[in-house]
Amino acid sequence: MENYCQRISEVKELIKNADYILIGAGAGLSTAAGLEYTGESFEKNYKEFIEKYGFQDLYSASFYNFNTQEEKWAFFAKMIQLNRFNKNPLKLYQDIFSLLKEKEYFVITTNVDGQFEKAGFEKEKVFEIQGDYAYLQCENACHDKLYYNYDLVNEWLKNTKNCKIPSNLVPKCPVCHGNMEMNLRKDANFVQDENWYNKAKAYEQFLDKSEDKNLLLLEIGVGFNTPRNYQISI
Repeated sequence: MENYCQRISEVKELIKNADYILIGAGAGLSTAAGLEYTGESFEKNYKEFIEKYGFQDLYSASFYNFNTQEEKWAFFAKMIQLNRFNKNPLKLYQDIFSLLKEKEYFVITTNVDGQFEKAGFEKEKVFEIQGDYAYLQCENACHDKLYYNYDLVNEWLKNTKNCKIPSNLVPKCPVCHGNMEMNLRKDANFVQDENWYNKAKAYEQFLDKSEDKNLLLLEIGVGFNTPRNYQISI
């Protein structure tokens, strides 16, 4: 415990003295902050899906190959609502923001739950390189526009019956009329829209500005499960 407290004190001192702070954050941060993928919360909120599909945790369930689009979007409506559109910011993110809000900072994260923005971080300073639960894209990436899904998610939730949404609410690409997908980096069809490239440019500019300065790198909750290799072409 003494060693742990000493390390915390050292980090606080580093934050205090830093001119620039770059945060690299992964899924472990949201897990530590309280987003639950298993246990009582999972069993309560996904009871009907657990009974029908035998899901054991939210993470593995998110990779389930649903037979129909109606089933797929019924499940993801609940997941998006609970993990993205829940209005309450998680306290750990708020605590981090309170430490850094007066600093020159930038965040690059593989998280897709919007928690940094909810906690008060300026959205212009948060680069979500893997996407965001709040947006849909063409499954085949036939064009590079994203679609905010808040209203649609609420419609799905209100009209879900027997783990399915009505067929008329299944989202279709307005260009190629194919299926839609969440804007999450999982294959070569991940859409990087204009905003993505603007954030990539802001990230590069932050690195340039902090070069040869007192820059502190804070890596939080980063593991090896989520792919982090990507290319920035500006």
